Amino acid sequence: MPDLQTILHHVPAALLVIFRIGGLTIYGPVLGSSVIPVRVKVMLSFMIGIMCYPLLSSDHFARLHFQDELWMLAPLVGMELIIGLIVGFLASLPLLALQTGGLIMGQQMGLGFAQLYNPAIDDEADIVGQMLFFMGLAAFVLVGGHESMLLSILHSFDRVPVGGFSPDGDLVHVVTGVLLASLELALRVAAPVLALVFLETVAMGFLAKTVPQLNILSLGFPIRILIGFASVGIGLVVINDVALESMSDTFNAVFQWIDSCGSN
Repeated sequence: MPDLQTILHHVPAALLVIFRIGGLTIYGPVLGSSVIPVRVKVMLSFMIGIMCYPLLSSDHFARLHFQDELWMLAPLVGMELIIGLIVGFLASLPLLALQTGGLIMGQQMGLGFAQLYNPAIDDEADIVGQMLFFMGLAAFVLVGGHESMLLSILHSFDRVPVGGFSPDGDLVHVVTGVLLASLELALRVAAPVLALVFLETVAMGFLAKTVPQLNILSLGFPIRILIGFASVGIGLVVINDVALESMSDTFNAVFQWIDSCGSN
């Protein structure tokens, strides 16, 4: 049985491992949901960190030099937490892009006042945006996105030793690149509905000029909503493929960034 002194010797390093993994429970999809109680998130981070710590080599902790000053852990805890936050934030961007695309579609369809509370992001969301968000979240779980998040964190220990992370220019390029790709995803998802709604608006304008007696205001809104939902229903397969491709590209960017950290 190990004595108390030996156990205390491993406490600082184990805490840093726990905090790096715990960053996923703050902003990552599924794990970072506000529906999950904070105590459950803390327990989950603690259990995963404790299970992973014995599997790590002593080389991962080569830069740690502690004596008795636990206050020295504060800046290192912040750096380790940032790694988990970055991975969770990047993994959540495709889902937020789907929600943004749905929000754009809902606004153009005339559903701007139909807002619902989305507990997954602790904010209000459009009906179409919330529908696409939960569909993307289901696809994220089905393809193992939560497992990829955890694997990327575990892979980071091989490239970024505990206590050895320092933000650099590569991180800025990765974050901006994924942000731009997410914006493109949102526009690609919303583009078909925007085009059809535009054509419907032009057609209603010509109809109003041709038949002035027709109440275009009461006729145009139902048609716009029907066209919008029909376009979304028909394009769900394409939206699913595009979303899965974006998720795959995001995790590839995350792994490339982690590999570049190890080569620096």
